[in-house]
Amino acid sequence: MSALPPAAARIWLAQGLTRDKADTLLLLAAALMVLAPHAAHLPLWVSLLSGATLLWRAAITWLGKRMPPVWLLVPLAVAAMAGVYATYRTLLGRDAGVAMLVLLLAFKLLEMHARRDLFVVTFLGFFVLLTSFLYSQSMPTALWVACALVILLTAQLSFQYTGVVPPLRQRLRASLKLCALAAPLAALLFIGFPRIQGPLWGLPGDAQGGKTGLSDSMAPGSLSTLAQSDDPAFRVRFLGAAPPRHQLYWRSIVLGDYDGRTWTRVPRKRGLQRLEIAIHGRGQPVRYETTMEASNTRWIALLELAGPDVRLPGHRVRDTDELELYAADPIEHRLRFSASAYPDYTLQAGELPQRMTRWLELPAGYNPRTLALAQQLRAAQPEASAQQLSNAVLARFRSQGYGYTLEPPLLGRDAVDEFLFDSKAGFCEHYAGAYVVLMRAMGVAARVVTGYQGGELNPVDGYLTVRQSDAHAWAEIWTSAAGWQRVDPTAAVAPERVQRNLARALPRPAAFGLAPLLELQNNPDSWLAQLRYHYTALNNSWNQWVLDYNPERQRSFLEELGAAFGNWRSALGMGLVLALLFALRWQRRRQPADPLDALYAAFCRQQARRGYERRPAEGPLSYAARLRAMPASQEKHAAMDQFLHLYGLLKYGAGGTESRPASLATLKTLLPLCR
Repeated sequence: MSALPPAAARIWLAQGLTRDKADTLLLLAAALMVLAPHAAHLPLWVSLLSGATLLWRAAITWLGKRMPPVWLLVPLAVAAMAGVYATYRTLLGRDAGVAMLVLLLAFKLLEMHARRDLFVVTFLGFFVLLTSFLYSQSMPTALWVACALVILLTAQLSFQYTGVVPPLRQRLRASLKLCALAAPLAALLFIGFPRIQGPLWGLPGDAQGGKTGLSDSMAPGSLSTLAQSDDPAFRVRFLGAAPPRHQLYWRSIVLGDYDGRTWTRVPRKRGLQRLEIAIHGRGQPVRYETTMEASNTRWIALLELAGPDVRLPGHRVRDTDELELYAADPIEHRLRFSASAYPDYTLQAGELPQRMTRWLELPAGYNPRTLALAQQLRAAQPEASAQQLSNAVLARFRSQGYGYTLEPPLLGRDAVDEFLFDSKAGFCEHYAGAYVVLMRAMGVAARVVTGYQGGELNPVDGYLTVRQSDAHAWAEIWTSAAGWQRVDPTAAVAPERVQRNLARALPRPAAFGLAPLLELQNNPDSWLAQLRYHYTALNNSWNQWVLDYNPERQRSFLEELGAAFGNWRSALGMGLVLALLFALRWQRRRQPADPLDALYAAFCRQQARRGYERRPAEGPLSYAARLRAMPASQEKHAAMDQFLHLYGLLKYGAGGTESRPASLATLKTLLPLCR
């Protein structure tokens, strides 16, 4: 290679960094970005050891010290692998395997002695970056991985240059260009490559390891704990007008057995025969599509009263006499399905009273004060109907100073007694459970229903998001004339819970003086709420079209795409696109075929924009002499002289000490420095 004015090298030296140091520090920055996402799920000692190793390597690079000897690295690596085995009790599997890869990447940075080691570290970084999707496939994770990929590519490109190294900005631009060139092919493969059922990467935490939702039992405090989570339970898109909020009761589990503290489902082991359930829906059904998050349970929450046509992809759906729907296996990944519901209905009207005795059972020896209160209410209205007795209980809740709280006091053996007569503060499970006990004690068949109530409508995309904080418990009472009727005792104490949402009924205290921001978030017209709506809509689109791009959606999308291409307007549009592509190809063919001439033409265009256009009969040496009058830095003048000198040698056959490909690469490197 002919002597080059090391413009970039001078910059590094002015900053106290040689090229090797700068490239190594860039590689360490890329490795830090690769390892950062794994700190959320790896053991703390693995993250601390990896971070300390990167700091150690950075100190060695900055101070110019020698690498640690092998006799020190080998015991350290063996001890780390032993720590992985002690933590996971295996060296196989996802968690143990990723932990070993993370440690291997960190230790390999201390053992780089040859050019081959640089490529080993780089490609190992690509692989460890890919393992991030084993834990999360969320939109922020994908964005972080994309940024880390660009930095890692930039570090890899930096080691490829043999002459003058372009500025970091140009190397970043080259990496972005590589990613942009690969993106269309990746998108085409994503859309058209045959899909497999379930998430592509196995068991990501946000696609399959969802937070457990409702359980098949209810005790004081169970729903109030769940209601403090803002994680989405499911999202709904109505195919027509959405029902009013007071009808948005998402039925899930019916509880009928009570042991004095905990409500559970009525077990099938009692030998109960499946009943012929009389159901009558009136009016037009409400049709909607649900995207259900992973819950690791079998229960499905559906709008009351759900139609019988629910189908879950990949799951067998079963039902019970209480109109519960559940999957045969736990739901471990996000599901999308269609459903319908009849808000106006009658359920088991005209049923034989003897078939309802199981909904009158109460445990003996519990809650004596509650039973005495029920006798008083019944004695006060001996001829009262079930609805009148229900109104009497609700009137007591409204008038006797009861409070609605997420932090109710602990209750003892006679939980309903202590709630009704002592604490008078509780969450929805307290009111629903106490109401059912009172109604049963007065001879009215009653049961507890758990599910969700309400939801937040996003005006940006029209989806209703139902969160775990919308978990709710209500009651049903039965009469022969009207069948099962929904009664929500919580609405008697906190009507805002049903009419608005939990945040309006129980505003949470804002820490660190963030009360104004919390108020802005709860105001749907504020800029903060609008920002949250747009982000939620974007995240929902990511879930719908990327994470949930399953075989059914792929088939439907490709069919719609094929039908669209059959339209003459689409064909015309495709023709215009093809014509544009041919025009671009023709334009490129007009460019000089010789890469040397193409580089020279690009150089001349650069200088012409500065007012120094090359004259028709001006050769490279004469042009170089005239360009020396241009006001520019010493590094730029040196780069322009070197470019024109090397071009003249190649163009007019004098040649040089380099091969032609190497000389062309040098010209490509010099070209940005001549701007």
